Amino acid sequence: MKQQDTFDGNFPTVESPNPENAAALRLGVELAEKTNADLVVATDPDCDRMGVAVRAQDGEMKLLTGNQIGSLMAYYRIKALFDLGILNKENASRGVIIKTFVTTDLQKVIAEHYGLRCVETLTGFKYIGAKLAKYERAIPEPLRRNYVKQSEEETRALRLKHSSLYVFGGEESYGYSGGDFVRDKDGNGAAIMFCEVAAYAKSRGLSVAALLDEVFSEFGYFEEYTGSLTFEGAEGSETIKRLLSSYVSRPPNEMLGAKLIQVKNFESDTYRDVEGDEIPKEKMLIFEFGDHTRVAIRASGTEPKIKYYVFAQRRPEGTRLSDTELAAAKSEVSAQLKRVWDWLREDATTLAAS
Repeated sequence: MKQQDTFDGNFPTVESPNPENAAALRLGVELAEKTNADLVVATDPDCDRMGVAVRAQDGEMKLLTGNQIGSLMAYYRIKALFDLGILNKENASRGVIIKTFVTTDLQKVIAEHYGLRCVETLTGFKYIGAKLAKYERAIPEPLRRNYVKQSEEETRALRLKHSSLYVFGGEESYGYSGGDFVRDKDGNGAAIMFCEVAAYAKSRGLSVAALLDEVFSEFGYFEEYTGSLTFEGAEGSETIKRLLSSYVSRPPNEMLGAKLIQVKNFESDTYRDVEGDEIPKEKMLIFEFGDHTRVAIRASGTEPKIKYYVFAQRRPEGTRLSDTELAAAKSEVSAQLKRVWDWLREDATTLAAS
C-alpha cells in the first residue's frame, strides 16, 4: 500500500510495527478487502516475527494466532517431506519439531502422529539454536567439514543419516524457522513458508482457514489464551514475587471443578527433554488439570507483568471431529478459556491483596 511504501524509522502508519499486534496489519487487511486478496503477510522491522491474516470461509479477513500459524507450517512441512519421500516410516524418528513449553500442544500431537520427535524448550530462540548446534555436532567431524558451505540437500542427507533433521521450530509469539542455516526466528523464511502453505491450500480448492479446520478435525481442536497482570514500581515487583511464591507454596488443588494432577516448577526441580538434555532453570510454573487444561505462569523478563498462558483442547473420540463436533469444540474451548482466565485473574487479585 502506498502509505507504507516509504522508509520511515518512526513507522507513522502503525501504533506498533509488531505483527503480534492486530493493528499492525490493519492497512494490509484494508487493501486485501479492496482487492479481494486471500492473504496478508507482515513482519516486524528487523524481520524476525511474522503475522498473517487470511480470508475465512465467510469471506471476512481473519487474523491467525502465532500458535495457528506455526501449527499450519509444522503440519505442511512434515506432510510435504513425507510426500516427497525425504521422510518415511523408517527414518521419521530422526525428524524433529522444536517448540517452547508455552506453545500449543497441537504441534506435538502432529509431530508424534507422523513419528517425529517434539522437543520442548524454554522461551527464547537461543534454546532452539542450541539444539541445532547439537545436531550439527552429532555428524562425524570429517563429514561436517565445510558444513556451512554445503547445500541443503547435502546437509539434510547428513542429518538424516547421522543426526537429526530439524523440520520446523517456533514459539507462540510469532517467531518461526524451518532450517538449521538460520538459528534464530526468521521472518523472511517464515513468509515464504507460509505462502507455500497458502498455495498448497489453494491447489486443493481450500482457503487457509479451511485447511486449518482440516488439521483441527484430524488432530483435535486446540486453542490458547495469553493474559497478563501489571504491577508497577517497586511495590509491584514485590507483589509479583509474592504471587509466584504463593503459587509454589499453595498451588490451586482444583480449578473450576477440575482437579490439579501435576505441577512443574522449572526453578526448583530438574527436568529433561525427550532427548535427555537438562532444561535450564527458570522461574516458571505449569499446572496441569484433569480436564486437559494447562496453565503456565511466569514473570515477564522485560515488563512489570506476570504472564499466564492458558491451553485447552478437545480431541476426537473417533478418527476425526465432524464439522458439527468441530464447531461445538470451538465454542466449548473458547468459553472454557474465558472462564479459566476470569478465575485466574480473580484468584490473583485475592492473592495479591493478602
